Amino acid sequence: MSGTPAAARVCVLAAVLGAIWCTLPAYVPGAPVPWGTAALLAALRLACEAAGRRSPPGGPGPVAAGAFLPILLAAAFLLPPEAAALVAASGSPAGRVEQPPYAARRIWRAAQLALTCAAASWTYAALGGPATLGGGGAAPDFPRALLPACAAAVAFSLVLTALDGLVLAAAERRPVHRSVYELLPLALGPHLVHALAGLMTAVLWRSPYGPLSALLVLLPVYLSCWVFARYHREQAAHRATIRALVHAVDIKDTYTRGHSERVGRASVLIARELGMDDRRVEGLRFAGILHDIGKLGVPTRVLRKDGPLTPEERRIMELHPEYGHEIVRGIGFLDEARDAILHHHERLDGSGYPYGLSGSRIPEFARVVAVADAFDAMTSTRSYRRARPVPAALAELKRCAGSQFDPRMVGALDRALRRHGWSEADTAVTADEPGEPYVPREPQGPREPQQGPHGPREPYGAVAGARRDAPPVPRARSAAPLSGPSRDRRR
Repeated sequence: MSGTPAAARVCVLAAVLGAIWCTLPAYVPGAPVPWGTAALLAALRLACEAAGRRSPPGGPGPVAAGAFLPILLAAAFLLPPEAAALVAASGSPAGRVEQPPYAARRIWRAAQLALTCAAASWTYAALGGPATLGGGGAAPDFPRALLPACAAAVAFSLVLTALDGLVLAAAERRPVHRSVYELLPLALGPHLVHALAGLMTAVLWRSPYGPLSALLVLLPVYLSCWVFARYHREQAAHRATIRALVHAVDIKDTYTRGHSERVGRASVLIARELGMDDRRVEGLRFAGILHDIGKLGVPTRVLRKDGPLTPEERRIMELHPEYGHEIVRGIGFLDEARDAILHHHERLDGSGYPYGLSGSRIPEFARVVAVADAFDAMTSTRSYRRARPVPAALAELKRCAGSQFDPRMVGALDRALRRHGWSEADTAVTADEPGEPYVPREPQGPREPQQGPHGPREPYGAVAGARRDAPPVPRARSAAPLSGPSRDRRR
């Protein structure tokens, strides 16, 4: 724990001493502890921890199996506080820890859960919960049994989040109440649900059917937790993939550092204002973050060139949407985001690139990202100009709505910013990038794109006689500079 702040070490030590104090009554001769029940629950807890530890990091194993809360809450309902604390602490040394210091984290987790389960057990006993479980020929007292169980779950959440918040405050020098307010709403709902499963386990445990029937109840609950944890592990893997790709672009092109994340945030604001479901909102966040991933295929000398680009270099730069589409082609979870990466430089009037799509032929995700991209370009400070104020940037977007941008997306961003604002941290200074303004290209006549899954699209390499795996040749651009949000040529 040499790298751990002193205040955090004090918190861990205090929690360990508190946990030891909670378990001391269990060792008093003649203490009313049902050791058989405690041993069986401790064995179940240990088995859950071992199952969670066997799965490799990033693998498909039951990630959150070690923290299988119905067992802990059943222990709080069936056992006195000192025995419940022992059950909670028993499996923690066998649990998986993914970050050092490993021993200190295991000790902290054991002490934290011991204190939490003891608090839940005290609350449950104080409200007369054990008498409502039935047993010995008596039937359980429903719905009266629900009140002490729910109160115990609330105590469980409060103590758990308070301890986590205390350590976060000590380690990160942030207010304790802020940490607790952030953690408690996320924990309370799941803990109440787990409390119901724990209560059912305790009732069946006390029934004539005994512990075996309780285990049959726990098994499907455990499997549901396993599936849920696996889903979250897959989501974490998706986010790790996105971070790796963005980091690769950040290394190659310093301009994109921070820009991609901000475009992702602005895209999410637009998506939520449009009423998109959570799956599409997450897809748009990925699209915004990865919209410039194709710059990995652009030579570094072009990305970092000081001064104007030659016509040939400009043509190379304009290939980055197609390079990006090829890079993410095999990443299944991106789905509609791939179309946004390919088409985010298309314009509503058909004068964009790479395929000159117009109007509704441009995929919806691409129209959202185009607005978010232009907004961040205008509100970010560069070495050669200051950031525009948000109202000025919005006014410029509205001026270009209908020709360059979808008015519906511009309006959604306007409403979202009025509601949520755009903090100074979101308009961070970007890296220097001197050079000539972005120049639009003139449309060279009508083109008939082929139909794609999300709208018309020409095939990759759609030039007469071109190979299917070769990038298309961009059309010529005029030399007239464009005023407005697209002046930043290398967006």
